Amino acid sequence: MRTTTDRLPGLTLTDITLDLPLDHANPGAGTIEVFARVVTGEGGKGGETKPYMVYLQGGPGSEAPRPSLNPDNPGWLRRALEDYRVVMLDQRGTGRSTPFGPASAPGTSTETAEYLTHFRADEIVNDCEAVREALGVRQWTILGQSFGGFTALHYLSLHPGSLAGVLITGGLSAVQHPIEDIYAATWLTMVEKSEQYYRRFPGDRDRMRNLSRQAAANEVVLPNGDAVSPARLRTLGHKLGTQGGAEQLHFLLERDPTSLAFRHDLADALPFGGRNPLYAVFHESSYADGVRTRWAADRTMPDAVRDEPTLLAGEHLHRSLFDEASDLIPWAETADLLAEHPWPQLYFPDRLAQADVPVAAAVYAVDAYVPLEFSLETAALLPDCRTWVTSEYEHNGLRMGSGVLDHLLGLLSGRRWL
Repeated sequence: MRTTTDRLPGLTLTDITLDLPLDHANPGAGTIEVFARVVTGEGGKGGETKPYMVYLQGGPGSEAPRPSLNPDNPGWLRRALEDYRVVMLDQRGTGRSTPFGPASAPGTSTETAEYLTHFRADEIVNDCEAVREALGVRQWTILGQSFGGFTALHYLSLHPGSLAGVLITGGLSAVQHPIEDIYAATWLTMVEKSEQYYRRFPGDRDRMRNLSRQAAANEVVLPNGDAVSPARLRTLGHKLGTQGGAEQLHFLLERDPTSLAFRHDLADALPFGGRNPLYAVFHESSYADGVRTRWAADRTMPDAVRDEPTLLAGEHLHRSLFDEASDLIPWAETADLLAEHPWPQLYFPDRLAQADVPVAAAVYAVDAYVPLEFSLETAALLPDCRTWVTSEYEHNGLRMGSGVLDHLLGLLSGRRWL
């Protein structure tokens, strides 16, 4: 383990880098670096003696936030530091852990696909256990946002004894449901959210329809020269699953589509791109509980959505993206191979039912990415899961300040009742 220490106003940062197996079941297959940052609050309240909370980021494919208290980043950090030292893990393939990209891809598409089969929640949990042991911690608490919550469920399946508690925000994944059922449910949610959006901003329906016509004529072009197809344009709907996202989409659509401002803002608003290619290449695997994905979002798109360009998509990856996004084209064959990979089972109902760990979960009533009905089924599997079903927040509610975390900490400790 290699460590360094730094200080920011109000914070002590201890950076940890470990050399860990690419495949924990086969240590001879090579190693990668895994980076974690321990964030300790200063201010005379004994921050260095507080228990550990490990934060598991959403995604997959994004690094942990870079911490600050001036301004607060993330918005929940100050509240977390009242009770914990926070471990910000750069999940394998992201940030300062060996990042996935041209420099780390092994060679051929087949070799790259095999390499990426070791980047799912199962291996992230193995990395967490290695970091926990390196810190000399017997138990810690998880805060899992979205995909981080999926990872926490796998953690509960395999290593409940390592967990003092689990906090999940928008991440109670479906257990033993076909991936097609999950995407079908999220498509229905996005139809509802699209119609709700146009009721709020009625003029935007015509704007979106006209923009889709222009996209079909290759007239919607990003600053890098990529022409945006109607299918890629539809993914702007992912904004509707986030707090403030509807307003962001509206302000984008009110711009002149031929302007430089629109082109740059459109590039920033599209969900899948080259900065974090793992997010696109790997995304559907996060829902694969013992199945092949086979481009499930494409296959489950309802005809009513396919025929109406103003009905928007959420995190629905379309195969043609890898033929049109110049920074994702190099990964097209790898993505096809991963779509046919027989992913192993992630969640084990019998083990979850025996995981005697207190869990507090925020379940968002109209979550664009994680269907409510499946989340409640999963909560019922767990022996001590305290769910908070709320329509006050969207999927990114954790990032909106301290409110969501404070509520869940109250549930976990018993200070707040269901």
